[in-house]
Amino acid sequence: MDRNTKDVIEQLPLTEIDKVTFYKRDEVTTDLICCDVAIADKVWSFHEELSGWKLLMDHLRSLPNFRVDWFASVSQPPFATSETIAFCR
Repeated sequence: MDRNTKDVIEQLPLTEIDKVTFYKRDEVTTDLICCDVAIADKVWSFHEELSGWKLLMDHLRSLPNFRVDWFASVSQPPFATSETIAFCR
């Protein structure tokens, strides 16, 4: 999401987002926090190591009734998927 972060976020208009799901991927010695954003029949996948992660999180927090406590639900227990729906229309 590096150089085109704003371009990617522009393709995720808040009024069109149907669902935001967070989960972890087991990377053997660490967990990678991931996020899927569903719009119509398309799913955009992101992870916390992308350079635009913070901008994406700031954008998604603007969704009505967005679950701001998603990180606490996803981060524990370690090495478990811990899928959490943070927004669903």
